[in-house]
Amino acid sequence: MAKYQLEVTTGDLCLAGTFDYVYITLIGEKGLSERTSLDNYGLDFQPGAVGNYTVNSDKDLGQILLVKVEKDPYFFYSSEDEWYCAKIVVKTPGGESISFPCYRWVSRGEFVELRSGKAVKASEEKYPLLINHRKTELVMKRGIYIWSEDEAGLPHTSKLKLAELPAEVLFTDAKTRDLKQQKQMLGIELKMKGLVGSDERWKQIQDLKRVLSYKKTFISEYVEQHWKDDDFYGYQFLNGVNPCLIKRCSQLPPNFPVTEEMVKPFLREGSTLEKEMKEGNIFLTDYRILEGIPTRSYEGKRLHVTTGFCLFYLNKETQMMPVAIQLCQQPSDKNLIFLPSDSDSDWTLAKMHIRNADFLIHQSVVHFQNTHGLAEVFIVALVRCFPVVHPVYKLLIPHCRGTLYINQDGRKVLLGPTGPFAKSSLGLEGITELMKKCLAEITYSSLCLPDDIADRGLESVPNFYYRDDGMKLWSIINGFVQEVVGHYYPTDADVIEDSELQSWVQDIFIHGFLKNKSSGIPASLATVQELAKYITMVIFRVSTQHAAVNSGQFDYQSSVANGSLLLCKPPPTTKGESSLQTILDTFPNVGETVSFVALAALLSETFNDFVPLGSYPEERFTEPAPKRMIAEFQKALSDFSAEVTARNSQLKIPYTYLYPPEIENSIAI
Repeated sequence: MAKYQLEVTTGDLCLAGTFDYVYITLIGEKGLSERTSLDNYGLDFQPGAVGNYTVNSDKDLGQILLVKVEKDPYFFYSSEDEWYCAKIVVKTPGGESISFPCYRWVSRGEFVELRSGKAVKASEEKYPLLINHRKTELVMKRGIYIWSEDEAGLPHTSKLKLAELPAEVLFTDAKTRDLKQQKQMLGIELKMKGLVGSDERWKQIQDLKRVLSYKKTFISEYVEQHWKDDDFYGYQFLNGVNPCLIKRCSQLPPNFPVTEEMVKPFLREGSTLEKEMKEGNIFLTDYRILEGIPTRSYEGKRLHVTTGFCLFYLNKETQMMPVAIQLCQQPSDKNLIFLPSDSDSDWTLAKMHIRNADFLIHQSVVHFQNTHGLAEVFIVALVRCFPVVHPVYKLLIPHCRGTLYINQDGRKVLLGPTGPFAKSSLGLEGITELMKKCLAEITYSSLCLPDDIADRGLESVPNFYYRDDGMKLWSIINGFVQEVVGHYYPTDADVIEDSELQSWVQDIFIHGFLKNKSSGIPASLATVQELAKYITMVIFRVSTQHAAVNSGQFDYQSSVANGSLLLCKPPPTTKGESSLQTILDTFPNVGETVSFVALAALLSETFNDFVPLGSYPEERFTEPAPKRMIAEFQKALSDFSAEVTARNSQLKIPYTYLYPPEIENSIAI
C-alpha cells in the first residue's frame, strides 16, 4: 500500500470555504489512486485553512501527472457552495513534494484536473495523457472565451456576459462590495446637495468647488486655484492624465500660420521662433484626428469640438507655456490664432476648447480603448491560446485580474445612452468614430514607451516625470521579462516553434488590431528579444500605462473649469467680445458636471483588494529560478519606489501616478 500525503490550502478570500464534500484522485503514469474523501475531524476547507490528508493507493503510481478534484453537496446542505482552492501539495512515498496550483473556484458537481506547477511548453510534454489534457483544456477554453465583434472597426471583445464570466477573471467579493459602496457614497452626497439631474447653469466659478467636498486631494485643490495659470496648463500636457499627445515641433505645420510677431513677446529676449525651434524649445499638440468627427446636437445646435493646434514654449524657467492656439485645422478669418496677450476671457476660452479636445481623446482612446480595450484583447487571447502550465500564461495571468468584469460594467456605463460619452461634446456616435479612427492609425511604437518618447522627440524635456518614471519602470519590467523569457526560451528557435505562443500573438493582431499591417504590430514573433519586448508592452500597458492615464482623473478632471468632456458654447470667432459670463455659459450645466465628476471620482478610487505591481500572491511558478526572478523584480521596484519618494518630497506638485506601490497589477477599475 502506497501512502501519499496531501496539504490542501483554501484561499483566504471572502466566502472561499465550503461545507461540501471534496474528493481527490491522484493520477500517475502507472495508474490512479483511490477516490478519497478529504475529511478530518471538525470543519475542513475554511478560508485560509491548510488541511493535511492521506490518499492511499494499492500500488506505486509513479510520476504524479494530475490531481483530480471533485466537490459534491453535503447531504443536508442544499444551497450552492463554491470552494476556492489555492493549491494542493502532494508528498510521494519517496519523499518528493509536488505543488499543484489551482487558484480558482470549484463548483458543486464539477471536477478539476490540476497540473503540477512546473511551467511546460507544448514541445516539452512527455506523457500522452498530458498532451491530450493540454489539447482538451484549450478546446474547452475556446468554447468559453468566444470573440465578439460588437462594432466594426473597434477591438473585439469577449462574448461573455457579466453573469457568465469564469471565476479566474472575476472581481473578488470584496471589490464588488467596495465598488457598490463607493457608488452609493457618491450618489448620496450629490443627491443631498440637489445636484443630480439639475439643468441649472453655474452662476460663479467658485461654486464648482462644492461638487464633491468629501473627496478633495492636494492636487484637486491645486487645480481649483491654478487652472487658469499658463505654466500649470502646460505642465498638465507632460504630467497630467494625458501625457501622450505633446511632441517636439521643429517646423510649424503649414496650416498653422503663427508669425514671429505673434509670439516674440513670450520668447527669451532677443530670440526668435526659428531659433527656439532649432534649440528644441517649441512643442505642439495637434488635434487633426478630430477633423470630420460628428458632434452631437445640444439645445437645437451642433456642439463645437476643436480640431486645431496648441503651441508651447519651454521657457528659461523650464516651464511649458502655451503661446498660440488655433481652434480649427484650416486658417480663416473666423479661425483666429489666440495668444496669451489676448483678453483673459478670450485666452481662457481658447485653452478650454483645447482641453475639451484633449479630454475627449484621453477618456475615449488613451484611457478606455488603449488600456481597457487592448487589455481585454490580450486577456481573451491569453486564456484561449495557452494552457495554465504554459510559462507565458503563468507570467501574465496576474495581470488579468478583474479586467473583463470592469470592462463589461464600464461599457454599460460609459457607452450607455445616458452615460458620460453620450453627454460629451461628441456624443456616442462621435466617440465611436473617434475610437475607430484612432485604432486605424495606432502604431506598435506608440504602445512601447521608449519608442513613443523618441518618436515624439521628448527624450530631454525637463520636469517630465511621466517619461522619467515610465522609462524606469519599462526598464525594470523588461529586465524581469527578459530573464523569465530567456529561462524558458533559450534560443530564437524556441520562440518560432512555440505554436501556442504564435497563436496568441496572431489572435491579438487579428482581434485587437484588425490585421492592420501598417501599424507595425507583430503578427508573429521570431526572436527571444522580440518576445521580451512584446510581453513588456503587454504588462506595461495593463499596469503602468493604465495607472498613468487613470489614477489622476479625479485630481485633474474633478473641476470642469480645468477641462470637460462637454463644452456648451462654440469658441469665439472674434476677439474682445467674451466675458466671464461667456465662460460660465460654456461650462456644462450642474447635472452634467456632477456626472463627469462622479465618473472621475470612481475611476480614481483605490479599493481594499488592490494588488500592486510586482505582487504575485498566487504561487503559479514553483521552480526556484522564476521565484528568484520575481524576488529580484520586487526588489528593483522597491528601490525605485524610494527614489520616487525622495524626488517627490522636493516637488511643488508631486507626481505619484507611477509610484510602484500605487500601480495596480491589472486593470481592475
